[in-house]
Order: sequence, then C-alpha cells, then structure tokens
Amino acid sequence: MSGKKKLKKARRKIEKLKGKLKARADVAPAKKPTIVSPLAPKSGFPKLPTIDGVRFATASAGVKYKDRTDVMLVELAEGSVIAGAFTRSATRAAPVLDCEAKLGRAATGGAVILVNAGNANAFTGQAGQTSVDAISSEVARIMGVGQGRVFTSSTGVIGQPLPHDRIIARLDELKAALSPETIASAAAAIMTTDTFPKGAAAEYEAEGGVIRIAGFAKGSGMIAPDMATMLVYIFTDAKISQKTLQAMVSKCVDRTFNRITVDSDTSTSDSLLVAATRRSAAAEVGDMRSASGKRFYEALESVMLDLAHQVVRDGEGATKFVEVRVTGADTDADANKVAMAIANSPLVKTAIAGEDPNWGRIVMAVGKSGARADRDRLSISFGDIVVAEKGWVSPGYTEESGAAYMKQEDLLINVDLGLGGGTAVVWTCDLTNRYIEINADYRS
Repeated sequence: MSGKKKLKKARRKIEKLKGKLKARADVAPAKKPTIVSPLAPKSGFPKLPTIDGVRFATASAGVKYKDRTDVMLVELAEGSVIAGAFTRSATRAAPVLDCEAKLGRAATGGAVILVNAGNANAFTGQAGQTSVDAISSEVARIMGVGQGRVFTSSTGVIGQPLPHDRIIARLDELKAALSPETIASAAAAIMTTDTFPKGAAAEYEAEGGVIRIAGFAKGSGMIAPDMATMLVYIFTDAKISQKTLQAMVSKCVDRTFNRITVDSDTSTSDSLLVAATRRSAAAEVGDMRSASGKRFYEALESVMLDLAHQVVRDGEGATKFVEVRVTGADTDADANKVAMAIANSPLVKTAIAGEDPNWGRIVMAVGKSGARADRDRLSISFGDIVVAEKGWVSPGYTEESGAAYMKQEDLLINVDLGLGGGTAVVWTCDLTNRYIEINADYRS
C-alpha cells in the first residue's frame, strides 16, 4: 500500500472515530460548569441585617454534592413564633407533611430549622418519614428543643432515600458553628440548580424601635404557582402573634410566590417558613387592619416579592425577565387565567428567547386560556408599543420596533381584554436550550 493510500485510510479512521465520539456526546453530553444567570443581581448577594435571636450554620454532609456545603441549620430564640405555607402537590414530600403538622400545634421554647440540598426525600415511602424523625430527634437532643419545634426541608432528586446519617453526623459541627452573621452562607448551602443565592431585606422605624426583616430563597426550576414554588426562609425581630403572622404570610404568598412561573411544574417540596423572634424594641404589630399591621405587611410583601422575582431571574437557562400584565377581564380570576396561559406557553417563551416579537402566539394563549375574550376588543402591547388592537395588527406597529424591544433583558407584555375590571400580573422568563441541558443532566 502506497504512502498516500495509508494516509487516506488513517484519515478515514480518524473521521470515523470523531463521528463516534460526537454521537456519544450527543447522547450523554459532558457536564458543563455552572453559568451564572445573566439576570442575576449585578451587586451579588445583598448585605442583610442581623436579626436578633437568629443564628445560622452550614456544613458539608455529602448528601449528593461533593466539595460544597449542603446542609443549613437555623437556631431560633425562645419565644419565637413561626408561620408557613407549603405546596399543595398530592405527592408532597415527607418533610413538608411533617412541617404542616407541626405548624398547627401550640408550642413554646426555641425552634430549629434544618435544610439539606441534593435529595428531596420525596416519594420515598415510609423511609421518608423515618428520615425526618431520625433527623428531628437528634436535632432536638443536641439543640435542646422539643422535637415538635424542629422543622426540616429537603430539596433535590425525587425518589431516592435520604442518607440522613450523613446529616446527623454533622449536627455537632453545625451547633458549634452557629453565628448570627452567616446568613449568606446559609442561602448558598441550600442551592441545587440555582446559579446564585437569593436574599432580600427590609427595615423601618416603628413605634418604639426599628423592625427588621431578612430572608433567602432557593429556586430555579420546577417553578409554578401552588404556594411558594421553592424553599424560602424569612426572619424578623417583630413582636407579632403567630395568628397574625400566619394571616399575613398567606396573603403575601398569593400576591408574590403564587404569581411566578418558570416552567409550569410544581415541586413536591415547596416550603416557606417565616419566623418572628419578637425581640425588637418596637411596639407589638397589630392585625392587618391596624396601622402597624399594614406597615409590617408592606415590608414583608416587599421581601417576598423581591425573592420571587429573583427566582424567576434565575429560571433554568433564563435570559429574559418577563412581566405579563392583563387588564380588562371579566374578573380577576379570568385575568389570572390569561396571564398564566401566556406566561406558561412554550411557544411564547421560546419566541421571547429568540427575541422574536411573535404576537400571534400571545393571541393563541389568550384564546386557549378558558377566560372570556372578544377578538375585536383585545389589544396587545410590548412595553409602550401597541402591537395589536381591534382584532388586527395596529396600524402604527412595525416589526422592527417589536424586534428591537425584544432585545431588552426586562420585558413587559400588556394584554387588555376590553371586557371589565379584572386585572392580574404574573412574572416569568424565557425558555432556552439551557433549560433542556440542565434538566437532561440533573441526576448525573
């Protein structure tokens, strides 16, 4: 065989090998490093105020992840009251069921919250509750609180038994590390597919002293309205009753976390806990009809809304933050149907990802929503740009203006049904190739 023939043969083998390698890569792509969302806060994790009566600690238990913290513990001072909200999923996880039961009980003394990342302890049969009981029992013993005052959460892969012994082995370490200053580390420890930790705070001068609120959340995918759609922990030093705090939390949730969607999927593990240590020098917060109650509610809602928006900005693969505002519906419920139909539509979300002002997809979403609509009364705007009205494209609209608007990171889609006084606002993100990559690799 001549040298030229040998060279050609060798080249064919190389090309054949390249083809095989490419085929394997297409089936099982190499894991990519975490890419921080382009919508992440440019200033990073905010400086949150210290809340008197709250201490944090983190540890590396190796529940799933290596070389990172994956367990977070919060110690709450004696006298703290706790409110919460949880997923309504029919397949909710053992920690969720346990927390729901404990919130309804009268309790005194301190309290502890323990959260692990990497394993959701969901759909694990009786083993799920066994793990919760084992962790709660040991936390109660080591921290000196009643087992009914230990609240646990788990986030991560569904259907795998939680290796709770690894967590229990780190409890002494966690207790020794407790500090009021490490809230940022606690926020980072509970992340799964998140690309950045999420924190928010509010403080204001009340009668007799300052009231402070600080909290953090995790969430990036499996985000749809059905309570909190993530894990959220918020702390305040306000003097407030558990009953009043619970009423405020329930109302805030409907106006914040129940108004966001990334992918229309509701998690088995959604949990939100709000703890008040009652250590502020300020006067007692009254109910929502009082001036002090209204002021506290506004501050609490601002923290929840900030965290909810950050979750959307960290939507898996997101490059656009989208507000969908619907007006002119028969009822608020109808407006919400339309807003969610738009926000959850894969066709709308992929058009936004491609910076394509395809307003026909919004017309489609309105029509499928189930809410009453009239073609000839419907109007659609991108920001201040009127796109469609009176059953047809607006005479002043140009495709160039729509395409230019879609290049922005923050977008507003306005829909007016022209029928009544119903309104709704929801927040979502676009749907990109990264969403597929992240979720295809999630368990590997």
